Amino acid sequence: MFSILRPYIFSLDPEVAHDLAIKSLKANFLPKSFFGVENEEMLETSLLGKKISNPIGLAAGFDKSAEVYNSLFKFGFGFIEVGTVTPKQQLGNPKPRIFRLEKDQALINRLGFNNHGSETVSKRISNNFPDGFLGINIGPNKDTKNKADDYYICLAKLAAYAGYITINISSPNTKGLRNFHDQEEMKKLLSGINKVIKEKKINCPIALKISPDINDNEISRIVDLVINHKIQGIIVSNTTDSNRDNLLDIKKHETGGLSGQPLKDISTDLIKKFYKETKGKIKIIGVGGVDSGKSAFEKLTAGADAIQLYTGMVYKGPGIVKEIKKELISILKKENIKNISEAVGINAWPHCPQELYNFRKKLCLKDVN
Repeated sequence: MFSILRPYIFSLDPEVAHDLAIKSLKANFLPKSFFGVENEEMLETSLLGKKISNPIGLAAGFDKSAEVYNSLFKFGFGFIEVGTVTPKQQLGNPKPRIFRLEKDQALINRLGFNNHGSETVSKRISNNFPDGFLGINIGPNKDTKNKADDYYICLAKLAAYAGYITINISSPNTKGLRNFHDQEEMKKLLSGINKVIKEKKINCPIALKISPDINDNEISRIVDLVINHKIQGIIVSNTTDSNRDNLLDIKKHETGGLSGQPLKDISTDLIKKFYKETKGKIKIIGVGGVDSGKSAFEKLTAGADAIQLYTGMVYKGPGIVKEIKKELISILKKENIKNISEAVGINAWPHCPQELYNFRKKLCLKDVN
């Protein structure tokens, strides 16, 4: 069906197409069984203390204001992340601000956290209980001077409605946001997060979403801060504002964050490095260029406990979730793996546990560096 509709959809401005998708999803007419697969129990796993049916999630950015998450769960996602949500409603950056790079199977966006604000989002979720594990991605308003305060406001406002909260410090489209990757700035921010959690008695897992444009020296520092501040998850990674040299599409020089296939290997390599540094102690959600069971499996075996996608769904439609699940199950059967959780980190040699080391050796898979 999507292959028939795609030429029409791609004839539209990307943001117009997205808005039409949101309006269509509000009808909530699809039966969940339409996207089911056989042997899906092989994909059951846990994420941030919650059992989920499969490790495939929808990344933040699609359902920015928590309008259609229950419709999206019907596509077969194991979890969904809405947002980025800011304290106050904001319109975001001037249009046009989304660009398809069809030759590269990629997107560039400079949306700028357009959303309806934390008050509206909290009311929506309280009135429409999530049908699955729902994360809320939070960030600061563009005009806020002390951006850390906006994270604290959103955390206090939204934690009661979230399965987990993502602290987004990595969008390239909000000026100064990536300054929170600095050691002292991150330490202050995470200390403040801990203070809010204690004062408000919040019992909600926290994940930190990081940039792919960091150097190797920053990884150990980030991991130390995450562990010391009892942050439960790391999302690897957001979009990149570099890595344009090998792109083919003429729109490659548009300002904004690049997602999709050009980010695939970059994020997978970064996942492996974070997994080695954390030694599997912190949950990792892998994002970037996932559009097949193979690419999902690569991220899981690199050390991701779960994966997220967005751009892949833009190019392949909502049926991509079912296809990824079918392909993952096929891979697991071929490799004689009983459950997807057994595959996590088996390519992050040699820092994985001994039983996975032995399992890795038995499979004789490549890339054992």
